[in-house]
Amino acid sequence: MAYNLEEQEQLDALKDWWKRYGNFILTALTVALFAFSAYMGWKWYQRSQAAEAALVYEALQQAVEAKDVPKIKAANATMFEQYAATAHAQYAALLAAKALIDANEMEAAKMQLQWLIDHGGNEEFQAIARLRLAGLLLDEKAYDAGLKVLAVETPKPFAALFADRRGDLLVAQNKVDEARAAYEQALAELKPEESLRNLIELKRDALGVPAK
Repeated sequence: MAYNLEEQEQLDALKDWWKRYGNFILTALTVALFAFSAYMGWKWYQRSQAAEAALVYEALQQAVEAKDVPKIKAANATMFEQYAATAHAQYAALLAAKALIDANEMEAAKMQLQWLIDHGGNEEFQAIARLRLAGLLLDEKAYDAGLKVLAVETPKPFAALFADRRGDLLVAQNKVDEARAAYEQALAELKPEESLRNLIELKRDALGVPAK
């Protein structure tokens, strides 16, 4: 009988505890299950997006190999509209831009590069896009626009390339002293054994001796 009384007391205590905390526990469990389900759903969505983006990227590669400009544009439009958040979209922008440059479709190429600058999540890809876009603007004699594209904080591995490209744009504007300073900055970022040094030194030296 004593055992039954003790058991009843424990049961009553459990009922009282559940009455006080049961709703909170059920709510917490529901939230946790919802969060887990949402997380798993998001992971599935990401995998699905990546797989679909890979197919579009493959179609883009085939269009590039075939030099089919309309298909290149169509594939990248699909990539940007539906799979912009995937890594494939960034690769696609660079690939399509190069192919469009080769096809002399400069405006379309610039659009690809500008999209990557504006929407890319990888700073290295964005830096490459800026360098290429600045190069196109140099060819178009849009020197101020090219300098504006480069006027950002530069990832360390690209510092020399950015400075070199600024030098080219400044030379084209006949801003000799500023161009020389840009080339000097580029050289300061390069190691002695790097082959790019020779070209930059030639460009700097071609500007002549600075006026005193």
